[in-house]
Amino acid sequence: MRHVEIVEITSRVLGARCTIAAAGGVAVVVDAGAGVGAEVLRVADERGLRIVAVLATHGHADHTWDAGPLTARLGVPLLIHAADAYRLDDPFGTLGVLGDAPPGGEGALAQVLRLAGLDPAAYAPPAQVVTFGGTPGPDGRSADEVLDLDGVTVVARHAPGHTEGSTIFLLDGPVALTGDVVFAGTIGRTDLPGGDDLVMSRTLREVVEHLPHDARLLPGHGPATLLSKELRHNPYLG
Repeated sequence: MRHVEIVEITSRVLGARCTIAAAGGVAVVVDAGAGVGAEVLRVADERGLRIVAVLATHGHADHTWDAGPLTARLGVPLLIHAADAYRLDDPFGTLGVLGDAPPGGEGALAQVLRLAGLDPAAYAPPAQVVTFGGTPGPDGRSADEVLDLDGVTVVARHAPGHTEGSTIFLLDGPVALTGDVVFAGTIGRTDLPGGDDLVMSRTLREVVEHLPHDARLLPGHGPATLLSKELRHNPYLG
């Protein structure tokens, strides 16, 4: 894998991390959360980057909200695990209690969007979606898939538990974009639709703990960390 330069952008909705990964003037965007699109375009223009794809670690709306307009503007696809692609058409309904609107009001997702100055009704799904993952094996996980995106190589490692299609993306460095699977000191929640405690436990044991121990972890929210540190201090690992 070629050396990859990382640029991080934080969404003003739930602090979701958007990552631009670039190599040789070519870039991919991971997790185009709400309100990040303009900053992604500014960074790409400033650094002379040609964005060839947008990727999603999973299908929750705080990680995919700007994927539609951004992919349309750039003329590129959104890549997401096949098991989570259905979420793109229903960002509120697939979030369970966070998306549900109580009688006479708005759900939590709509509320945080409004607080960030965004219109909950303005969501547009990506027109061009490419899925990876295929048929899961006996353990419920699909095999690793190497995505060669015009010179930027990304390994997509299925890591279900937070959602059915949650994926960890591995970059040269080594760097692991963990989405909402594991954070600094904790892990992703499993009580939303598609979440599963037992599946998450297996993912932590069989996927996260076997990432390169010197990997830098870039979670979907919160500070970056190191796998070696998490194996020592994260109560859900090791």
